[in-house]
Amino acid sequence: MSRDSAAARRSRAKPPTIRKFLGTLLLIAAAASLLALAAAAVRVVTFRQQDDAIHLDAKKEYLESLPRLSTTTPRPANIVVILFDDLGYGDLGAYGSRAIDTPHLDALAASGALLTNFYAAAPHCTPSRAALLTGRYPVHAGLTGVSAPWQSPLTWISRLAGTNTRLPAEEITIADVLRATGYVTGLFGKWHLGNRSPALPMDFGFQEFFGVLHSNDMSPLPLYRNGEIAESHPIDQKTLTRRYTSEAIELIERNKDKPFFVLVAHTFPHLPLSVAEDRSGRSDAGLYGDVIEELDDSVGTIVAALNRNRLQHDTLVLVTSDNGPWYQGSTAGLRGRKNDIFEGGMRVPFLAAWPGQVPAGRVISDIAMSIDLLPTVLDLVRLKAPGDRVLDGVSLLPLLQERGRKPHDDVYYYKNDRLLAMRSGRFKYHRAQYLFPGTLLELPAMVLSRQGPWLFDLEVDPYESYDITQRQPGVAHRLRVALEARDRELAANPRGWK
Repeated sequence: MSRDSAAARRSRAKPPTIRKFLGTLLLIAAAASLLALAAAAVRVVTFRQQDDAIHLDAKKEYLESLPRLSTTTPRPANIVVILFDDLGYGDLGAYGSRAIDTPHLDALAASGALLTNFYAAAPHCTPSRAALLTGRYPVHAGLTGVSAPWQSPLTWISRLAGTNTRLPAEEITIADVLRATGYVTGLFGKWHLGNRSPALPMDFGFQEFFGVLHSNDMSPLPLYRNGEIAESHPIDQKTLTRRYTSEAIELIERNKDKPFFVLVAHTFPHLPLSVAEDRSGRSDAGLYGDVIEELDDSVGTIVAALNRNRLQHDTLVLVTSDNGPWYQGSTAGLRGRKNDIFEGGMRVPFLAAWPGQVPAGRVISDIAMSIDLLPTVLDLVRLKAPGDRVLDGVSLLPLLQERGRKPHDDVYYYKNDRLLAMRSGRFKYHRAQYLFPGTLLELPAMVLSRQGPWLFDLEVDPYESYDITQRQPGVAHRLRVALEARDRELAANPRGWK
C-alpha cells in the first residue's frame, strides 16, 4: 500500500471538526442574513412618512388668511407654466439648436425674455418639481429623492433609509396659494411628487388634474383624471402631448372670464420617446427632434388659444425644464447631463412672455432659479409670503419688467441631500467628490476617482473645463467657507422653519 493511500485514509478518518465548525458558521450567517432581510422587509412595509403637524396648521392658517379676489378691482394676471421633462439647454432654436425646428417657442422668446443663466433646483425630476412649486430648495421642501410606484426598488430603498417618498403635506405650493385667493387651478401632465393622498395634485391646490403620477419609464403608469384612474396601464404615450394640450386649452376657454393658473407639465422628452404618427420622421434630429417639435406645436396651440380668447395681455407665460437632458438632447456644449451638478445637468431654458408687461426681445444673463416661481407669483398677486418658513427664491418680476434687482448673487447645487457646489457671480466652486468615470469597465477606478475641489470661471469657461483654484485662491477659499456655513445652517434647521 502506498504512503499516499494511507495518508488519504487517515485524512478521511479524522473527526470532521473543521467542517462542522464551518457549516455552523454558514448556518449562523444565513440565519443572520434572513433576519436582516426580514427586518428590512418589515421596515419597508411599515414605513409611514410623518408630516409636521405644527407647520401643517400654520399652512392652513396662512391659506385661510389670504384675501379672496375682489370683483371690483382689476382682474389679476393669469399664469401659464409649461414645464418640459429633461429638455436640454441647447434643444431650442432660440438657444442655438440647428437640428430641431421650434418656431413657436422661438417666437415666444422674441415676444418676451430669454434667460441664459436659469437653473433647475435639482438635476433630476422629483426634487426639482418640489422646488419649483414651493419656492424652496428640495432639502427645505423635504423631498430630495425620486418618487416612484410602490413596487419600485427606488421606493423600497427610500423606505428602508427612512427618507421621504412624497412631498410633505405641510409644504405650500403655487396652486395652494392661487386657489386660496380664487384662481382656477389645473395641472395637465406629470406630477411626480407622490402617488397617494396626502400627496396628490388635488391635495396641493389643483382643482383639475389630467396626467400621470410618475415618469413615463416607470410601471405601472395609468392615466388619471382628478383622483381616479381614467386609463389603466399601459397607456398610449403617443397621444399624451396633444391630450395634455387639449385639456389645458379646455380649462382656459371654460374659465376665460376668471383668473387661472395652468401648469402643463409635459411627459417628454423624458425617455422612452413617443410622438404622434403625423409628427414621426420629420425632424433632422430624429425621434428626439420629432418629440421636441411636437412639444413646440403644443406651445403654439396654447398661445393661439390665449390670443383667440383675447387673453394674451392678461397672461404671464413661463416655459422651462425640470433638469438637463438625459441620454439624448443637447446641453449646448455645457459639461454634464441629467443627474450631474455640472452646468449641463441643471442649467435649463427659461422663457417669459407677457405682452405689455415683459419687454420683447430681451436676453437676460442674470442668475435665476426655479425656486423663484412661487415668490414671483406672490409678487404678481401682491400676497404676503408665509411667515413660518424660509422661501429660498425671490421674485423675478423686477428683472423681467426692467425694474432692477437681479434675483441671486449665489445659487446652490444639491444632488439629493448633498450640497456639492455653489455659484457666486461668475465663479462656480465644486467640492471634492467621487465622479463616475464613464464606463462599467472602469467601475473599480471610481473608488480612486475623487476629483476636486475645483473653481471655474463660468464667464470665460461655461464648459467647466479649467480649474483656476491656483489663480484665484481667495475666491476658492471664500466659496468653500460659504459652503461650510451653508452645511451648518442646514444641519441646525433642515426644513428651513422660522
